[in-house]
Amino acid sequence: MKYTRITALAAIGVAATLSLTACGSDGSAKDSSSENSSSSSAPSSDGGSKSEGGSGSGGSAVSDAKSGPGEGAGARSDAANGETETGGKVTFCKTANLAIDAMDAAPDAESGRIDITMINRGSTTCSATGFAGVDIKDADGTSNPIERGQAQPRVTILKPGDAAVFNLAYDIDNTGGSLASPTNIQVTPPNETHTVSLKWPAGAGEIKGAYTDVEVYPTHTTN
Repeated sequence: MKYTRITALAAIGVAATLSLTACGSDGSAKDSSSENSSSSSAPSSDGGSKSEGGSGSGGSAVSDAKSGPGEGAGARSDAANGETETGGKVTFCKTANLAIDAMDAAPDAESGRIDITMINRGSTTCSATGFAGVDIKDADGTSNPIERGQAQPRVTILKPGDAAVFNLAYDIDNTGGSLASPTNIQVTPPNETHTVSLKWPAGAGEIKGAYTDVEVYPTHTTN
């Protein structure tokens, strides 16, 4: 009987040990399962928020913002380098670097034309593209702005020593009754603010009508 009781107690102890081991195994499995579940759900949660337009759309916006200023900086860099529609990376000619002169170039007795030549006396290439500003000063002291003629500007790039020319055109009054008495031509080169005053060419035909009938045409090279 004593042996039987010991055997029974041993069996109970083994059963208890197995029960505790089983409980520990279940707990460990649950912890492991919980950790695995947490680890796999984290990317899903992040991915879900991006696809819903939260941090995902924010990340895209940041990326776009980074690329945006880069492109803008490139455009500003080109502008700073003097990139112009004239096709050359040059600045506009300065009045101080131009030798300017006016001469009578009438093709016949009916058509008046004054050629105004600008020579680049600077040390760098420059652009004289466009319309010069022109006023004609009369003997009575008044200054009269000249209107632009119907013509498109031509690319006019001047290397040192090169010349550009533009024209004033008008009809000649051969009656001797012209009311215009021009004394000076005030010229402001294209895209400049400094003006030079030239003498009205001697021998040029008298202006028919008023100064509003005179037109200025854009610059072009003499080549």
